[in-house]
Amino acid sequence: MDQFRDFSDDRLINGCIYCGAVAETRDHVPSKILLDPPYPENLPVVGSCQRCNQGFSKDEQYLVCLLESVLVGSTDPEKIRKPSVARAMKRSPALRSRIEAAKSIHGQKVFFDPEETRIKNVMLKLARGHAAFDLSQPCKDEPDYYWCGALESLNEEQQDGFSAAHIQQLYGEIGSRNIQRMLAAEVTLQSETGEQNTLQVVVNDWVDVQDGSYRYLAIDDIGGVIIRIVISEYLACEVVWQVNA
Repeated sequence: MDQFRDFSDDRLINGCIYCGAVAETRDHVPSKILLDPPYPENLPVVGSCQRCNQGFSKDEQYLVCLLESVLVGSTDPEKIRKPSVARAMKRSPALRSRIEAAKSIHGQKVFFDPEETRIKNVMLKLARGHAAFDLSQPCKDEPDYYWCGALESLNEEQQDGFSAAHIQQLYGEIGSRNIQRMLAAEVTLQSETGEQNTLQVVVNDWVDVQDGSYRYLAIDDIGGVIIRIVISEYLACEVVWQVNA
């Protein structure tokens, strides 16, 4: 990954970005458990207290094992594609049994009923990490909006909107990594009468941490702080803090 130095006000982000306590450790965002080796270089890291750094581990493991089970339609370690997940399933029969108990079969389709609270814990952790690292925005409060589900559950128009780059209207924290990533571009719009207008815009695009494994979009604009995440090109999430409202 391209790494940018943070030139924003260093008073904005202090202590653990999840709870505000003293940051005794550093935490990867995203966690390596969500990626495949060899891992990308220059993974983002944020300050975290020891309690938070370790406190999400079980939920992260649950999410990864559940997601792989959904993608292959089975909890059988022999069918799991990711070696690390297959090993986790073998080491923890209780975890496999818990995910297996959430499985149901309707016709020829396999469904899993996820533990929503555990998934939300992980997704909010990731969203807060991206808000702090990319936008220099502390977002410790509960979000104003949260959605998480299968990307394919959205219709084609919704998927296109979700995955589109963001056209920035107002700048966020000057000096943040997000500001440094933005690109100036010219777009030509044609009206119904055929008249063409050329506009200069600032584009805030997705960051591909690892192709096919993890990508995210961090936005700080009129609508507030918006974080969108896609894991394994299957699980999608959007989190919004209306800090600018």
